[in-house]
Amino acid sequence: MFTGIIEEVGKIRYKGMSYLKIEANKILKDIRIGDSVAVNGVCLTVTDFDKTTISLDVMNETLGRTNLRAAHIGNSVNLERAMPMNGRFGGHIVSGHIDGVGKITSVSKDGIALWFTVAASDDILRGIVMKGSVAIDGVSLTVAETGRGFFKVSVIPHTQAATTLLNKNIGDTVNIETDIIGKYIEKFLCSKGENNVLDMDTLVENGF
Repeated sequence: MFTGIIEEVGKIRYKGMSYLKIEANKILKDIRIGDSVAVNGVCLTVTDFDKTTISLDVMNETLGRTNLRAAHIGNSVNLERAMPMNGRFGGHIVSGHIDGVGKITSVSKDGIALWFTVAASDDILRGIVMKGSVAIDGVSLTVAETGRGFFKVSVIPHTQAATTLLNKNIGDTVNIETDIIGKYIEKFLCSKGENNVLDMDTLVENGF
């Protein structure tokens, strides 16, 4: 599990058919083989490392669902290690399992902040709610506006500087993960099992 608080920006040094090699610094201090690392919000497993890089396996399923398929050597990526049990929960619950890819359609300045408009499919947008949390390329952000076919987020200077978002341009793709809690609620509400239905009648019957 991750929190969406990026620890550092790394660079892709090698991209093969089934693995990535990424240059890093901070996350190497206590890395171990088998650890989980979110790369642009994608949960990957460390298979090897040295003093300056980590290697991670990437399946076709992962490449097909994320913007890692279009990544090139030299590209910057957001990196976050899995949250330790005694860590601070600075962002929100991020699983590292991407729902799909969105596209940046506009970037505009508003005082110290940057507004990003992201176009996404209906399947993704159904999990996007005003003032709710969303992870964009692994970055925990608050949804500031929603509309037909898009949502908007406002990004403060610290997040701009500490992630790859400042380098994003109109037309660039981003990995999107919606709130995991919302997914479970939707699953329960849509369940057809006799003893597993969560609807308004059930909630009222149980005092909610």
